[in-house]
Amino acid sequence: MMNRSLLCALMLSLAAMPAGAASLVKTYSYFSVGGRTLGDIENQLTKNGPEVKSTGSRHPGATQMAFTTRASYAQTANSCRIANAQVTVKVKVILPEWRRSRKAGPDVRLFWDTLSADIKRHEERHVEIAKNHARELEDALKATYPQKTCEAAKAKAAEISAAVLAKHDRAQVQFDRVESVNFESRIIRLLRYRMQRIQSGQLPPA
Repeated sequence: MMNRSLLCALMLSLAAMPAGAASLVKTYSYFSVGGRTLGDIENQLTKNGPEVKSTGSRHPGATQMAFTTRASYAQTANSCRIANAQVTVKVKVILPEWRRSRKAGPDVRLFWDTLSADIKRHEERHVEIAKNHARELEDALKATYPQKTCEAAKAKAAEISAAVLAKHDRAQVQFDRVESVNFESRIIRLLRYRMQRIQSGQLPPA
């Protein structure tokens, strides 16, 4: 689940800057999950998981993100254009970490390994969506036609940024919607696949 509370941290700067592609700054943090049964783990995820403001509830994982856009402008006697633009997306991925109980059965350990891997995959996909839109924003800003004044060029940059970030929001929401609908069937499929790999010796027992 994506936390978009920091999404609109957008800055436009006139300072000179080196050329470069959209960049990603990623960090991880973890919250503890205890318990020895599936019910225990579910309760811990509900109790300790990160609270996502967009939904008002807690989730088993979250990704907080902020986009920062810096642009330099080149002015002539009759026009002003965006000389360069660089978009950075800073993300913080929040994941669960189970304090494994010795009393937990192999079925619980198998389920946790499968679930935690899927949670991480889900959050990493949120990061990928953000990075793709950061690159799209950067390319769109660099392709902007010259404006009559630098104020007009800055206004155009802000307009483009708002449009791309809104598109980004929609993509993230759509991804969560699809993942939610397919959650049960996906976990069952992943459990079967992991069990097959364990039985074939490709993975160690849970």
